[in-house]
Amino acid sequence: MKKVTSSQFLLLQLLALWFTSLAFGANTTQPEEVQALKDMGKILGKKEWDTDIDPCSSQHPWFTPKVDTVENNVTCNCSIPGDNFCHVVSIDLTRNYLNGTIPTEWGSSNLRKISLLGNRLTGPIPKEIGNITTLESLVLEFNQFSENLPPELGNLSSIQRLHLTSNNFTGELPETLAKLTTLTELRLSDNNFSGKIPDFIHRWTNLVLLSIQGSGLSGPIHSGISFLQNLTDLRISDLNGSDSTFPPINNMTKLQTLILRSCNINDTLPPYLGNMKSIQDLRTFGPLPCRPMANKYACSRILNSLHINCGGARETSSEGIIYDGDSDSLGPSTSKEVGENWAISNTGHFLNSNASETYIQQNTTRLSMPDNALYKTARVSPISLTYYGFCLENGDYTVTLHFAEIAFTDDDTYKSLGRRIFDIYIQRKLVWKDFNIAYEAGGVGKEIKIPFPAYVNNNSLEIRFYWAGKGTDGIPYKSIYGPLISAISVTRDSTGGSMSAGVVVGIVVAAIVLVILIVLCWRIYIRKRNSLAKDISFGFILLSELQDLNLQTSLFTMHQIKVATNNFDISNKIGEGGFGPVYKGILSNGTIIAVKMLSSRSKQGNREFINEIGLISALQHPCLVKLYGCCVEGDQLLLVYEYMENNSLAQALFGSGESRLKLDWPTRHKICLGIARGLAFLHEESRLKIVHRDIKATNVLLDKDLNPKISDFGLAKLDEEDNTHISTRIAGTYGYMAPEYAMHGYLTDKADVYSFGVVALEIVSGKSNTIHRPKQEALHLLDWAHLLKEKGNLMELVDRRLGSNLNENEVMMMIKVALLCTNATSNLRPTMSSVLSILEGRTMIPEFISDPSEIMDEMKLEAMRQYYFQIEENERNETQTESHSLSIDGSWMASSSSAADLYPVHVDSSYWEKRN
Repeated sequence: MKKVTSSQFLLLQLLALWFTSLAFGANTTQPEEVQALKDMGKILGKKEWDTDIDPCSSQHPWFTPKVDTVENNVTCNCSIPGDNFCHVVSIDLTRNYLNGTIPTEWGSSNLRKISLLGNRLTGPIPKEIGNITTLESLVLEFNQFSENLPPELGNLSSIQRLHLTSNNFTGELPETLAKLTTLTELRLSDNNFSGKIPDFIHRWTNLVLLSIQGSGLSGPIHSGISFLQNLTDLRISDLNGSDSTFPPINNMTKLQTLILRSCNINDTLPPYLGNMKSIQDLRTFGPLPCRPMANKYACSRILNSLHINCGGARETSSEGIIYDGDSDSLGPSTSKEVGENWAISNTGHFLNSNASETYIQQNTTRLSMPDNALYKTARVSPISLTYYGFCLENGDYTVTLHFAEIAFTDDDTYKSLGRRIFDIYIQRKLVWKDFNIAYEAGGVGKEIKIPFPAYVNNNSLEIRFYWAGKGTDGIPYKSIYGPLISAISVTRDSTGGSMSAGVVVGIVVAAIVLVILIVLCWRIYIRKRNSLAKDISFGFILLSELQDLNLQTSLFTMHQIKVATNNFDISNKIGEGGFGPVYKGILSNGTIIAVKMLSSRSKQGNREFINEIGLISALQHPCLVKLYGCCVEGDQLLLVYEYMENNSLAQALFGSGESRLKLDWPTRHKICLGIARGLAFLHEESRLKIVHRDIKATNVLLDKDLNPKISDFGLAKLDEEDNTHISTRIAGTYGYMAPEYAMHGYLTDKADVYSFGVVALEIVSGKSNTIHRPKQEALHLLDWAHLLKEKGNLMELVDRRLGSNLNENEVMMMIKVALLCTNATSNLRPTMSSVLSILEGRTMIPEFISDPSEIMDEMKLEAMRQYYFQIEENERNETQTESHSLSIDGSWMASSSSAADLYPVHVDSSYWEKRN
């Protein structure tokens, strides 16, 4: 063996050291980034990230081989010249089932790729994300993100892929997005955006893929889309808004997929489409015509029932009902007669699916419900699935739809993240918008039976399920979306054979007696004729008006409401309004509701009933109360709302005994923010610009988590942007009404801003806005706040029940915002979006200058101080001596109310005597 010299040995050592240094530098992450990753892991819920292992080492847990579409990778760049550290450039946590929010720390990074697809992350996109100018790909699809997109996203100067599908984003698209000229892929489908497709769409000339399906945006499709000549995939569907013409796409010579479905296009297909040879997938249509086979169906006999096991074989239920089989394979455009008196129609083929399509879903979960044979299979469709019933006896029916979500799971796997959302039509009327089987049934693999009233005429019935582009479309794998139905049961509400001769004679005799009674009571009849005729016709007139509204809600029967409320049992009564009582109820599917009853004998009640249904059915926002539907029967008008477990803000603040809640400062701050978000949506973000007119503590309801929701739109008015804004009908609640509106009828959205300021003062102080004193001038909370500001002692306004556990900066900001909102001059009040920006800390609050005329004198100040001191003493004494209190569902009293309250409050002398 050759002898190694000392010089050669030295050379080998140097080489070994050099390679070691290279390896060491290449596998060492920059220390600040390691700490940032540690902090991010806590926010994202990524518990397994272990910073004792170098994040750039390509070792577990920082890098995991792809398993069943799950990604768990942190990628680094270790080859930056002159830099011995590695830097994180990509974080891919696809389908990790994380619960958390997006870390704001990412804003200071140099990331090029972020993928959080398929998790359970919530909250807004932090504005700090806009600082990552190196970011090329941001994928946030299939999560639960919400709120408006931050304008700072427009600063992503390198962005190429922006995927936001299947979240709960709201508001209009920020104009700053026009600067994203590097975009190649933009996906906005399945969200709750508002406003129109932006006119700056022409700036995105590098787009290859654009998907806007079921996004909430309105048409028309701007003509600037013609500039997007690099598009290969264009998908736009289910737009709100009015009719429009076919968009100019003749320059899109690379287009392969074109979907323009339900875009309100009232134009013919342009001839040049036939020359666009690159298009492989073309879908351009709207709602299908109804009853395509009704005229050709010959009836051998008339039936009064129909039962179908959708997607399955013939089955007999535990009740002995025979369900017809429906197991034939369908095609992408199929209409066929199946049973003795029914047929089926299917439209569409599943996106991105190469598998054979039978349009039958097999069960993938455990079923334990009775008659589970009806739920082992289900009929599915990618777009529209319609069942037709023929040869049915004309009259009233109950259509019971059987659902169970059998394609998803309820475990911590990717299959649990799917969301199936579709619309239900019966007899061409929308009876349920955005129906989600798993949500309504309380989980996957659980049955839910939903009855709907229907009227059969011309001996035919149509039941249609329609996918409007919402929900996930690729979980757990491609082609899992669209409507799904397990079984259908149609039964006649009442049946009867032909009348016997005796019955006919009885009817004739009764008719004669009735005529004699009418003649004898003619004078009474004349006096009551007008009122009676009005009552008889009212239901038909009102139903006609409701149909004109194109409601996004359901019509309930009086029978359903009576069953839900136990025939309006007094124990279910949760309030009393000026137009009638409010009841708690439980629908047959387990949904808890609040039923607000109005009387048709009040013209004001009628008008507010129409207003409230029309407005709330068009408005969807987390901070607005949800209207499930309504009921019209005779002269009875009922509104059916979601039930709010913690009643109203007024009861939480001013209620007696246990009905008053212990609201700490973070909760009160959250409530103020929620009210501000709801009003900002009404004024500036919704398709309809709304002035509520009656914002007050009783019209802010609290759910089980004390999240606020604005209710009672009976007094609301569309902001028509006319020249005068003068309202001839002053409506609202004194104490909350803006002075220009109360005195002169001058109505703008600044009236709601004023009311918000009063409510904010009540939340901070825990005190009602007005104090009535026998034979003395009333004292007002707003006056007290002005004087305390002049004295430099605003903290005296704060509710003593909060103690010292509060954020004084937030409290002071809230009080100053309230004073700013209640400025006597409407033009000096901020908009609600500005208020929200201040409360969220994004904008500095401007200096407020008090009007000397608004400041009370020292005597009033001392009277108010003594009054509140006495109230607190009385409450402490009552707490020590009384062992009983009002139930949270019981009636109670506070400072002010109007006739339209959902959970109303009334004032009487005993209340003030008790508090004094």
